[in-house]
Amino acid sequence: ARDIQDTFYLLQKSWLLRTQTSPMQIHAMESQQPPVRVIVPGKCYRKDAIDASHYYTFIQVEGLFVDKNVSMTDLKGTITTFAKKLLGPDVKVRFRPHFFPFTEPSVEYDFSCPRCGGKGCSLCKGSGWLEISGAGMVDPQVFKAVGYDPDIYQGYAFGMGVERVTMVKFGIDDIRL
Repeated sequence: ARDIQDTFYLLQKSWLLRTQTSPMQIHAMESQQPPVRVIVPGKCYRKDAIDASHYYTFIQVEGLFVDKNVSMTDLKGTITTFAKKLLGPDVKVRFRPHFFPFTEPSVEYDFSCPRCGGKGCSLCKGSGWLEISGAGMVDPQVFKAVGYDPDIYQGYAFGMGVERVTMVKFGIDDIRL
């Protein structure tokens, strides 16, 4: 989306359509004490320019894990295990630094292209990699806001679009299909 909150508003019903499922993570933390483990699926809407890998509506799945002694290693292990279960034992995962408002550090993660094995093809646009989504360690300020002690608890959050992962899994090169 051009702006992280750029979305659609329906005048007839006075509905603002959500751009992400992330607010559900805060609701989960406000409603319970750690440990917290949630998966939040939901339909999202963004004012994206439609092309082969972007559409104005999609299903997003967010995950949140909060407990004692949670680290970036746990986050990387979870995403890597998911990738290998989804695409097979030879898939590679790379993590790139990024900025997301409520995680620090934050990363974007990519999977090696299952069609070409990372050599480069039309599916991965010659790069050998397919961008999946973002993740990061929950910012200590978020924990303070929900009444968790950040000296005791840590956590990570991640998200992904179901359509994008489906495209990767089945080698579909256009989201409109």
